[in-house]
Amino acid sequence: MVPEPVSASTHALMGVAPYVKPKDAWSLAPMIAGAPSYRLGRWIGSRFQYPRPSNAPKITRVLPERPAAVMVHGPDGSVATLCLDFDTSKALKGVVDADAARVGRLLSACGMVFVEDFSPSGGRHLYIPLRDRIGAAEARELVEALALTARSLDPSPHQNITDGCIRVPGSVHKAGGHQTLITPLSQAYDILRRRNPASALMELRSALAPELTRKRALKARAAKTVAGQRTGILPALPLNAGSEAPLRKVARTGLYDTARYKGPSEARMAVLNHFSACGWSLQDVENELTGQFPGLAALYGTPQRQARLLPYEWTKAQSLTSNQTLQKRLPRKHRKKSAPINNTSQTLTTGGAGNLSSAGVQQLVNDLENVLYAVLDHRLQARGRQGLSLRLLIRGLLGYMRAKETDVLDVGCRTLAVAMGKHHVTIARLLPVLVAASDGILTKVMNARHKAADVYLIQLPEQYQQLARELAWRKGKIHAIRPVFRALGDATALVYEAIERGRHSPTTADLVRATGVSRNACSAALAEMEALGMVQRQGHAWKTTTVNLRMLAARLGVMDDYLDQISRNRNERAAWHAYLDRFRTPKVEETDLFDLERDEYWIPPDDAAIWHAA
Repeated sequence: MVPEPVSASTHALMGVAPYVKPKDAWSLAPMIAGAPSYRLGRWIGSRFQYPRPSNAPKITRVLPERPAAVMVHGPDGSVATLCLDFDTSKALKGVVDADAARVGRLLSACGMVFVEDFSPSGGRHLYIPLRDRIGAAEARELVEALALTARSLDPSPHQNITDGCIRVPGSVHKAGGHQTLITPLSQAYDILRRRNPASALMELRSALAPELTRKRALKARAAKTVAGQRTGILPALPLNAGSEAPLRKVARTGLYDTARYKGPSEARMAVLNHFSACGWSLQDVENELTGQFPGLAALYGTPQRQARLLPYEWTKAQSLTSNQTLQKRLPRKHRKKSAPINNTSQTLTTGGAGNLSSAGVQQLVNDLENVLYAVLDHRLQARGRQGLSLRLLIRGLLGYMRAKETDVLDVGCRTLAVAMGKHHVTIARLLPVLVAASDGILTKVMNARHKAADVYLIQLPEQYQQLARELAWRKGKIHAIRPVFRALGDATALVYEAIERGRHSPTTADLVRATGVSRNACSAALAEMEALGMVQRQGHAWKTTTVNLRMLAARLGVMDDYLDQISRNRNERAAWHAYLDRFRTPKVEETDLFDLERDEYWIPPDDAAIWHAA
């Protein structure tokens, strides 16, 4: 349904129907509009607007001589056609074309047909006619969910029931020219006459389940924040609070600050430097050029230019970021000494028989997992909601133990909070409880001091050693909170783990017994994961699917929250370190001890002079 562009011009599109006269394209207006009237546009100050007239003109076959936009909603607020407006003011034209093509493929996969046009400014419109009218709230929810998948999509026509309007094919454009129909006129008539059934709309809702879940969570969070600010519980946030990182916004939209970057080349290098510093690979960057960062691809202009310049610029970015990292680390490395600096410094270990090998740590983690599933999980289930967090916290510590290959962990509360998707104060409150409830598995061996975190020892107590040897190790990898479960919750994470690491495909009753989660919470978690395509039911048993959890987390908006938490922790650490530096003993220079212009030494008298005086 959606033609693929072969050049940067909107007037050179593969598959575009023969030229349709504007007055003929305007004949589609009554079949698209939610109400049989339109509004004429005019400049009001520096903005081009479509003000509400006292008597709105009716839609006829006569094409208005001025820019005209039809109403999206009917008099009762219902919607007959979903109108998707991809605007070049929100992203570069390359991003607009990519977004329109991607949304078009999604609609076609859901069995939906649509009409498409483009404007002289490079924007695009998709019109999705519905056989049965839907309410304004449902239409807005769907369009806002689609806007989460396409950065250039402007949902504002569906966000205003009384004034939401859109230019239709054939309408005059404010900059000159007309909206040009892409879909052949006869095919557009057929699509608007037959329209899409309710079953296709249900398919679209199913495909947008992650975005719909994300949008509901964002609305609930915004409502909670506003309520807290009104009651004085939360302070008023600045206008840019929670906003996206500037370089990631450039990568999504292709729009950059011309006062900071001279041109697309400088903006591209800034984005690539950012990704290189974050530990990305060239393959990761190339995968996201057609995913969540099409703006970076648009900054290259053409695919040929991108293929030629991207490897070279990526190598340059890696060289730059690696040199900066090396310069930061070298002074620290050269200052390291084996002798204590003062009586509060920790002595450095030199190794020995007490240190576990890499294989020994992995075996210890496997044994601890057996004890966790056999004993500790059931013991923590009695603690209710706190027990859910404790069970996931011990999993996170075991995951760090396996990754660092050591049984002595000095991981800070903020680092654990990022991995768990919780506040660092919550982690600080849970750690002493877990130490007391772990029956010797987790032991605190050193308190935090200055910039160093608390140190914990993870070991297998003697009373559990025989049990750990008798139980078979489980397949798979233990996790704390994977990014997707930051949005879905702790109970859902435990239910998914029970399905993923179970020795057989469990039933709902098996999951309730294995996880200790209530029947209602378990059923709700399964229903939500099934809607998101994470699990599927085969008979009475549940199995995991091959869905990419990382991509699903990105669609749920988790990665933005993750980056916000990392940025907040970085700022708080900087403030804490600055506070500690106030108490450091300043270095005393030689000029502070002695006055170079004053003789501060005594010359002893001559021995002969002393005897003569006597």
